[in-house]
Amino acid sequence: MRYRGRFAPTPSGPLHFGSLVAALGGCLDARARGGEWLLRIEDVDTPRVVAGAADAILRALEAFGFTWDGPVVWQSRRTEAYRAALERLRADGRLYACTCSRKDIAARARVGIDGPVYPGTCRGRPARADAALRFRVSDVRARFRDRLLGEVGCDLASECGDFVLRRVDGIYTYQLAVVVDDAGQGITDVVRGADLLTSTPRQIALQDALGLETPRYLHLPVVLDAAGDKLSKQTRAAPLDIAAPLPALARAARFLGLGDIEAGSLAEFWAIAVARWPTARIPPVRAMRPR
Repeated sequence: MRYRGRFAPTPSGPLHFGSLVAALGGCLDARARGGEWLLRIEDVDTPRVVAGAADAILRALEAFGFTWDGPVVWQSRRTEAYRAALERLRADGRLYACTCSRKDIAARARVGIDGPVYPGTCRGRPARADAALRFRVSDVRARFRDRLLGEVGCDLASECGDFVLRRVDGIYTYQLAVVVDDAGQGITDVVRGADLLTSTPRQIALQDALGLETPRYLHLPVVLDAAGDKLSKQTRAAPLDIAAPLPALARAARFLGLGDIEAGSLAEFWAIAVARWPTARIPPVRAMRPR
């Protein structure tokens, strides 16, 4: 199949340097392989959406010379697809209603790969409309090969636990939406930050349950701030300066192992970066900080 990648930002704020690294890595991977690079706005979690953020993201990408194939996909317009996926999982007995509070879970749960593992308190309950809906994971080890990290494995039941696909307020969660959308857009390769590495076993479990293809994965190193935390909107990362894209692009390229790129224009930068990408020496996950 022809390569199809994507960039899927959440419009909860402007793009920052960490976002730029993820977007650049994904776009270069697609262009160097002669493939397509799609853009999806992940606005399904409406309480997190900041007014005007999506437009600011699109303007920033254009200012930095990014181009994408086809129209922008908006998750907020795809709720029927998520509902249909939930109905299939419900019919297959993979969903159940959960009424536990975070306090209830914290009191009983053990710690897994990225937080409390749900202890299965509500597992015997049927799915219903007025409760959160959890996905019943199988007691298997999810395995996949990351293009940078090699073989990765996770025991879903003990390390992840059953996870929510639709919240009690009716909002579909990231794990469900991203799986349905990747399949709907025919995504063959997911290039994203390693902060999402622990989401991948959950998504593979959903792909298997829904009879969907599993794309190839490449998890890029995470950009850290001065305190050693992931650079993010939550840590008040500075927004990208769209008036001066070349210096930030050069930093992002250096962060991704492309070396120094001295370019006098956006077109020159992109031509050099695409040509170098196949030989990029991407650093180990979480091993670098921006400079």
